[in-house]
Amino acid sequence: MYRKLKADFVFPISTAPVENGVIILNTNNEVVKIDEDKNYDDSELEIYEGFLVPGFVNAHCHLELSHLKNVAQTGTGLIDFIGQVIKNRNHSQEIIQAKIIAAENEMLQNGIVAVGDISNAVDTFEQKQKGNLHYYTFVEYFDMFQNINTLPTIEQYDAVYQQLAESETNKKSKVPHAPYSVSPKLFDYLIQNFDNNTDKTISIHNQETLSEDALFFNKSGKFVDFYKNLNYTLEPIPKHLRSIHYALEFLKPHHRNLFIHNTCTTKEDILLAQKKLGFQNTYWCTCPNANLYIENSLPNYQYFIDTKAQVCIGTDSLTSNWQLNILEEIKTILKYCSYLSFETVLNWATINGAKALGWQQKFGTLEPEKTPGIVHINHTENKSITDKSQARRIV
Repeated sequence: MYRKLKADFVFPISTAPVENGVIILNTNNEVVKIDEDKNYDDSELEIYEGFLVPGFVNAHCHLELSHLKNVAQTGTGLIDFIGQVIKNRNHSQEIIQAKIIAAENEMLQNGIVAVGDISNAVDTFEQKQKGNLHYYTFVEYFDMFQNINTLPTIEQYDAVYQQLAESETNKKSKVPHAPYSVSPKLFDYLIQNFDNNTDKTISIHNQETLSEDALFFNKSGKFVDFYKNLNYTLEPIPKHLRSIHYALEFLKPHHRNLFIHNTCTTKEDILLAQKKLGFQNTYWCTCPNANLYIENSLPNYQYFIDTKAQVCIGTDSLTSNWQLNILEEIKTILKYCSYLSFETVLNWATINGAKALGWQQKFGTLEPEKTPGIVHINHTENKSITDKSQARRIV
């Protein structure tokens, strides 16, 4: 028995949008084909006003921080934000687990099918094992360039990493936190860990604030005080023009490399990374609402268009966002960058995220034999969304 879902527009992603399109699904919710409504009687169809699109991929999230919603003030900048998170992070496991479950349910309802999720602890692992969503868990390591911290850091986060069992719905990687927090010795450990496994994604926070580049260029900016307040020396931090240049010394072209935030990334940075790592294995995740929440700033998306960069979308955490909703991220991008089309940004939210996490064979497009999930978007206008548009997963 086939389900036949009709909408004003169906966005297969792999092909052009289909007006009055119909998605045919089998009993396993696999896409059989995309067709036009003229080939069917209305009585056969489930009819939706608006759009039908593949399930969204949330390429960057911190699910374990869901209990910190509204704790951090907006617009304070990254350094102050980090301090607020550290100060308020500890809560009871009962509260942490309840908020993780609620946040996952929010993502499910909002049409998200797969998540690239940061873990510094094991708090999300029990929920992830339930298989409600596909998760690529990035266990983050950081030693703040202090050699005395490197071995304890490896031991601490290796213990976290080992507690998550990999499965069809759970992948995992050991990853560097950010250029400003990972020493060369720790970087080498993390990257060499995957040298013989090409089906790995390496996630790294990148150029979220101007202070990050200033730290590497001439050891100036707010990170200097951040280090001093921790009684850490700046001496081991190598001099580079920009922070991404340091990270590119270690990242490899045979892994998928996922740069997160990129608020201050330039066109030259993008081209350098693509040259060093190869275009196909270089991805750029934007988290617009989190960028506005923390830094009150957005990346220059024109740089990514000009370089044909593979952009994907994340929500970051409820600590740095008002919701976990990819459609709201799309709205923000289109609000401030009306030169971008809905269709372009929808590609970022679907197939590009799926490719970045290595799940493009299952998610990201409406193609035969895939089970990408189906999301209904209402209150649309022509071939774009409106402020009133909402997303709901229906398959």
